[in-house]
Amino acid sequence: MPPILETLLYIVFVLAALILIVVILLQEGRGGGFGQALGEHAQQTFGVGAQGIHKFTMGVALVFLTVAVILTRGHLGTVGSSVLDATIDQADPLNLGGNAPAGEEPK
Repeated sequence: MPPILETLLYIVFVLAALILIVVILLQEGRGGGFGQALGEHAQQTFGVGAQGIHKFTMGVALVFLTVAVILTRGHLGTVGSSVLDATIDQADPLNLGGNAPAGEEPK
């Protein structure tokens, strides 16, 4: 994946996450919500009957998940080595007999 595309996807990912946080906090649930603190106009806009905000939330969530999958798929082939890939010598599993620092005897 080209670096400019990756950077653009990360920017979209972070913006979608921030928008999701704000929009979800503004929506009214059973007990009110952050929209209640903004007054009557916010209640009308982000209230229970507002279908537009729910569609907007679903759209932003879809963008967020799509970008997350694309970024994950883009990094699958670039993984280097893993700690789990290291080979362990069955005769010396703690590596006590080799690779001692210069000037020291192995213990």
